[in-house]
Amino acid sequence: MAVIDVTPGAEDAFLASYREVRHEVGDSPGCRSVRVVRGVESPSRFLLFVEWDSIAAHEGFRASDRFGRWRGGVGPHFAAPPQVEHYRDPD
Repeated sequence: MAVIDVTPGAEDAFLASYREVRHEVGDSPGCRSVRVVRGVESPSRFLLFVEWDSIAAHEGFRASDRFGRWRGGVGPHFAAPPQVEHYRDPD
């Protein structure tokens, strides 16, 4: 999961860019699903949920050209670097 704070006023541009480059994540090996939700109380804050087969699959994406294309599309709208953490279903 990533918490993404977007520069105020750039929310629509971020969403348009996300739609253009979403496939870079979604079509990556080991990606099961990807979606973004927008804050109601904080409309410049977005949560990105990506379900990976494994942390290694995520690391493979981060080391690929796909990551550069993804970041190049959405990154210009970031107010700060995203906060990224891995989560798993409890046992």
